[in-house]
Amino acid sequence: MGPFKKLARKMAKAHADKVAVVRLEGPIGGVGPGRSGLTADNLESNLKRAFDTERLKAVVLVINSPGGSPTQSEYIAERIRQLSSEKGVRVLAFCEDIAASGGYWIACAADEIYAAHTSMVGSIGVVSSGFGWQELIGRVGVERRVHTAGENKSRLDPFTPEKAEDVAWLRSLQEDLHGAFITWVRQRRGTKLVGTDAELFNGDVWVGRGAVDVGLVDGIGVLRSVMAERFPDAELDIIASPKPLLARLTGGVASDSALAHASAEAVDGLVGGAIAAVERRAQWMRFGL
Repeated sequence: MGPFKKLARKMAKAHADKVAVVRLEGPIGGVGPGRSGLTADNLESNLKRAFDTERLKAVVLVINSPGGSPTQSEYIAERIRQLSSEKGVRVLAFCEDIAASGGYWIACAADEIYAAHTSMVGSIGVVSSGFGWQELIGRVGVERRVHTAGENKSRLDPFTPEKAEDVAWLRSLQEDLHGAFITWVRQRRGTKLVGTDAELFNGDVWVGRGAVDVGLVDGIGVLRSVMAERFPDAELDIIASPKPLLARLTGGVASDSALAHASAEAVDGLVGGAIAAVERRAQWMRFGL
C-alpha cells in the first residue's frame, strides 16, 4: 500500500464513528492481601477514556465476572450511569462466560444487555461463607484469646462456637443487601422482567436463552455480530489499561498476569499469594468454571 493510501485510510479512520469497548473481567473488589479486583478507582481511567472518545456512538461493556464486593459493584455501576447521562451516550453490556451477582449488578448499568447462548447470568443474591475451627485448635493444644471493647465486636469468630444471635444478625445484613440488589435490578430492568421476586431473586443462575426468557438480558448476541448490525460504519475502539512498566521495558515478553503475580508475591509472600489464589478460584468454581 502506497503512502497516500495509508494516509487516506488513517484520515478515514480518524473521522469514522466509534464504539468504545471496556472490558471488565475478574472478581469485584479486594480479592486477597495486596490484590485488587475490579474497583471504581482502577476502572475510572478506562471509563473516562471510553466516554470521552470522539464521534462516539455507544459504549460497550464486556463483562466476565463472578461478582464480589457489593459496594464496589454499586460504585462502578453508578459511575457508568453518571457518565452515560453526562455524555448522552447509550451503554450496551455483553456477558461472556459469566455475569453473576456483582457482575450482573454492573451489567444492569447498561441500557441493553446481551448474552451468548452459553453465558451464565444472574445469581441475584448474597452469600457469606467461612469455617469453624474451634475443635481443631483444641486438638492441637491452641488456646484462643480475644479481648474486645464492645460485646459484638467479635461476632462469628471462626475459632469460637457459632451463636444463633450472630447468625440472625448476619441474615439481617444479607437481607438488607439483597433488598438493595433487587431494587436496583427492578429499577434498571423494569417491565422487561418476567416472574415474581421469589422466582427471579433467589440466587439462581440462567444460561443464555433462559436469561432472555425471564428478562434479565435483552437478547442473544456477541459483541462483533451485534455491533456490525447496529453500527455497521463504526470502528470498535478497545480501551485497554496501560501495561505495567516491566512489561513495557521487556517488550511485553512477560504477561501482565505473570508480572502482577510476581509483584504480589514479592510484597505479600508465597502464603498470602496461595490464599488469594484459592479465594479467587472459589468465586469462579461456585458457577462450575
